[in-house]
Amino acid sequence: MKYLRTIQAILAGGLILTACSSNKGNDPAASGVAQASEKTAVPVRVETLAKTKISRTIDYTATVLPFEEVNMAPATPGRIEKIYVENGDRVSKGDQLFLMDRSQLYQLKLQLASLEKDLSRLDTLLATGSVKQQQYDQMKTQYDVTKTNVDFMEENTLLKAPFSGIITGKYFEDGEIYSGTPTTATGRSAVVTLMQVNPLKIEVAVSEQYYPLVKRGMKASITADVYSDQVFTGTVFRKAPTVSSATRTFIAEIELPNRNDLLKPGMFVRVSMDLGEVETFVVPAASVLMQEGTNIRYVFTEDQGIAKRIEVIIGKRFDDQLEIISDNLSEGSRLVTEGQSKLLNGDKLEMIQ
Repeated sequence: MKYLRTIQAILAGGLILTACSSNKGNDPAASGVAQASEKTAVPVRVETLAKTKISRTIDYTATVLPFEEVNMAPATPGRIEKIYVENGDRVSKGDQLFLMDRSQLYQLKLQLASLEKDLSRLDTLLATGSVKQQQYDQMKTQYDVTKTNVDFMEENTLLKAPFSGIITGKYFEDGEIYSGTPTTATGRSAVVTLMQVNPLKIEVAVSEQYYPLVKRGMKASITADVYSDQVFTGTVFRKAPTVSSATRTFIAEIELPNRNDLLKPGMFVRVSMDLGEVETFVVPAASVLMQEGTNIRYVFTEDQGIAKRIEVIIGKRFDDQLEIISDNLSEGSRLVTEGQSKLLNGDKLEMIQ
């Protein structure tokens, strides 16, 4: 009997557990928990993308540079005989800048004069057959080498301006010794520094996306904060043949006529270039999001009811509209314009009117 009662108790417990499991499966509360685990669709508004024709201008800030700059120094160290210019002096191409000690040059000129006489005598003797051609050739070579040294010393002891400009640095006085040690702010050695300040030059780091549009001869408008009521016009004269892999930019060099010498090297300016009319996507600024802690911009599009995140590059701003650029956008794409701030890539979407 004890054994029979034990079996009955086990059977009864099993029935109770089965009943509880059955009731739990029919419990509305439990069913609600299961449904809540499935993510609901996010309500959004979308608009169909279409390209708009705009006048493309790009704006950058830059620093005015001399068109040319040269640190004038002799080829070898020595005593400075005379400096003919002062800081701020304007010079023309070919003007004398400074004179170095010429003792060695005078010795070379004496040697050259002596060799010239010897060569002239040998030339006469060669014509009569009194000397061999080899002896004459040796003397001629010695003369040519000495003549080259004289010309070199002539040029490197009296230095002249290679272009018209202004003296922006004088680092020695008459009688001092030039040793070749660095004297300029850039760490180079020089007796004087010469800058060409008319025209001037501006170097602009332009985004790589505009590389095909920036061309030689293109005009640029330049404004300076110190002359807020004036606009200067420059011309692109050189474009870098490569794009920097670090910054994704290329250098465009602009020649800038210096009207009335108003602009000075080192001034801060703003540069604007008109790239002509282009067709591009212009969208509400609020639809473009920025990834926190970065400069990455992105938008969401709707594709078969699913949110798709697409990174974009920002172009020109038109009040509350932004130009966006991306190879992953095309006409007909459905851009999310409301509700995008709550989205994650892959979320289900519910379109609302």
